[in-house]
Amino acid sequence: MTIQQAKQRFGIIGVGPVLDRAIETALRVAPTDLSVLIIGESGVGKEAMPQIIHHNSLRKHNSYIAVNCGAIPEGTIDSELFGHEKGSFTGAHDTRKGYFEVADGGTIFLDEVAELPVSTQVRLLRVLETGEFLKVGSSKVQKTDVRIVAATNVNIPEAIRKGKFREDLYYRLNTVPVQMPPLRERKEDIHLLFRKFASDFGEKYRMPPVRLSSDAVRLLENYRWPGNIRQLKNVTEQISVIETERDLDAGTLIKYLPQADSNKLPMVVQKEDQTDLNEREILYKVLFDLKAELNDLKKVVMELMQGNGETNVDLSAIQRLYPTHSSETPARPEPSAKPYGDFEIQRVDHYNDEHSVYDTETEVVEESLSIEEKERELITKALEKHKGRRKNAAQELGISERTLYRKIKEYDLN
Repeated sequence: MTIQQAKQRFGIIGVGPVLDRAIETALRVAPTDLSVLIIGESGVGKEAMPQIIHHNSLRKHNSYIAVNCGAIPEGTIDSELFGHEKGSFTGAHDTRKGYFEVADGGTIFLDEVAELPVSTQVRLLRVLETGEFLKVGSSKVQKTDVRIVAATNVNIPEAIRKGKFREDLYYRLNTVPVQMPPLRERKEDIHLLFRKFASDFGEKYRMPPVRLSSDAVRLLENYRWPGNIRQLKNVTEQISVIETERDLDAGTLIKYLPQADSNKLPMVVQKEDQTDLNEREILYKVLFDLKAELNDLKKVVMELMQGNGETNVDLSAIQRLYPTHSSETPARPEPSAKPYGDFEIQRVDHYNDEHSVYDTETEVVEESLSIEEKERELITKALEKHKGRRKNAAQELGISERTLYRKIKEYDLN
């Protein structure tokens, strides 16, 4: 059988070289008993390839069974493929033959093979390697001579990496791969397919077939067709039924192409640097802790102001720094009332005579406002508190472990 004969017999429309290459591969491998894996996106017409392989093989007079692995529930897939014994599970009222027993000497097409459960993949691997299988609920080994053609639209190497597909089964199925091209790589075939579908639907609904103008044809060929041939067929049917005019331009066609006028380029999203974000969190925490320490210091000063007669503090100097609502009950200043900076406390030493002041000295207390020093101090305290456990220290500081490790190295805190 030639490529053109295969197209005519199995209703394949297209003149592209990529499609011809796939059909040629299927015809060449058909006379052998090698396992074939058909790879392609959903809707590209993968189901035609196993029929070409079967009808050009020595098994063409025996059974051909197509199984959609994704449509069978996981609990019954083993019974469907390999059969079961009576009473092997609830509802098993009779002994049943599975597809591998029924199709002995023929071909089984396993569509969406990547949807098989891992336990079923083990059974399938045994059939491929030895031709043996066990019915569900049976201990008797049975033999079968079945050729397997599988198909998938899943990236199987990625599924193997995620542990969803067995690597050894993949290599047994992928003895000969057949790659089916997506419709967007067959631009020369898109209008041919549209005309074929329009003719079929015109005959089905007893109306003239729709026709496209030159600008509509360009739009049709430049569309990406994520649903491939299946989507093109559905769009053609919608147009055939809904539109009253039989000659369509691009303005009419574009209404039936989802997001045809949108930009297909990936959107660039500006993401904030995680390192900068973590440093900002540390900076905020340092400032908040600094504010808390200053408030605590204010409280101590106020307590000194209300202390016993042994020590007096120059009330006017304190009130200039921290204004109060009254001399009896000092009020804390608002955080924005005075910027953080150096502050001064005057200490007055005197004898019991409250009117006789002999010595006055001024003590200036300076506090560093360096963010790096505060950051280093907080990290050191957190590590000491949690006895060097960096995970707990990072949680205490409200930062990630990665940022904490970097800060430890930066400040040489090892």
